[in-house]
Amino acid sequence: MNKYEIMFIVRPDMEEVEIKKTAEEMKKVLTDKNSNIIEEKPMGQRELAYEINKFKTGYYYLYIVEANVEAINEFDRITRINENLLRHLIVKVED
Repeated sequence: MNKYEIMFIVRPDMEEVEIKKTAEEMKKVLTDKNSNIIEEKPMGQRELAYEINKFKTGYYYLYIVEANVEAINEFDRITRINENLLRHLIVKVED
């Protein structure tokens, strides 16, 4: 298994409960594929560098995970479909 840093941004126009639910759904995608979440860091609402879909802010989440390629590919696929997410980034960490 490889180590990855995953950051994603959730739309700011939802209720707090829905935002947390979306983050948990993203976490579940990883854990269902036998990934190990090392660190989970909600970073709160922040201003975006540029406007995305008419939003100027978003809720940032950072996960540091140990995962296989299958889990990362599934996470990437789901984040592209999920309309509650503005952006995501997956970076492989070299040890």
